[in-house]
Amino acid sequence: MSSVLEIRALKWVPLALAAAVALSGCARDGFYHDRNLDYTEAAPAPPLVLPETRNTQRYRDALPVPQAATQGTRLDEAAEIRPPQSLAIGSGLEPEYVERREVGDQTWLVVAADTGTVWPQLEEFVRSRQLEVLQSSASQGVIVTSQAEIRLQSALRAGSSEVRCERGGQTMASCLDALESHLSARSASASVSSSWTAQRLTDEQTLQLRQQGDEWEVIIPQPVDRVWAELNHYLELDFAQEGQRDLLAADPASHEFMVEYMTETERNRNPLQIVFSADVRKMSQEIRLALQPDGDQTILRAINASERAFSADDQRELLERVSGYLR
Repeated sequence: MSSVLEIRALKWVPLALAAAVALSGCARDGFYHDRNLDYTEAAPAPPLVLPETRNTQRYRDALPVPQAATQGTRLDEAAEIRPPQSLAIGSGLEPEYVERREVGDQTWLVVAADTGTVWPQLEEFVRSRQLEVLQSSASQGVIVTSQAEIRLQSALRAGSSEVRCERGGQTMASCLDALESHLSARSASASVSSSWTAQRLTDEQTLQLRQQGDEWEVIIPQPVDRVWAELNHYLELDFAQEGQRDLLAADPASHEFMVEYMTETERNRNPLQIVFSADVRKMSQEIRLALQPDGDQTILRAINASERAFSADDQRELLERVSGYLR
């Protein structure tokens, strides 16, 4: 019997030896080899240097990014501004790749791509139309032709761009129409990493939500006309649910909006609170959204225009939602 056991035990010896040899090749100092350790002592290689005899005319930036495109000064974040829900949830509409903005007699395009992506498309537009270029500067984001001046800058929403076509400070409607068609046709092939969701989640916060006594306000480091045009566009899209949130009026002269809004406090009233309340149903209320210019920045406030209570928490909730359109 013992001889049989010895024979069975010996059968496992070759397998054990093979396993030991295999594991020894994957271990170091008694542990499995961690490839991350291979790079702890890695040193950077010297930068690539082109010979002095090179032809400098053959080299230029592959994707020039206009340095003048960044507008405003980044403010320190005083309070987190949570983004609103996607417009698709509230209105069934999604922002287009190219959209128009308008204030008074000024009209421009907003493109859902950063300036580095849009600039080559503007150069392609000028070439395709065989326009005479008098000046072109990627660093300033400007192309001057004999017919008009095309300007590129960052939009209020991070990752988006604004395109203007003007002559003598006046919008060239025909040029803007042609630019809109040209950019829209290239939306499918454009590298639009700055989608609606990606912009809202990853880009830097440029707004400051602060409390002044019992009141909340939002500091927006942009001129009031640009802020009004952007808010007007997204309020028309998102505030379109009667009884919940609705855009009642928009006044570009006074830079104000009148909205009907049901606060979270009102939406969360339970049946017992409703029974012992003067209102037997949940109701919205009218709120005035006012934009006040303050030098190169704008102050956004939410002012109660109804007889219903509007607490500081309600005020902050609405301001967070509205200012979220500008992120």
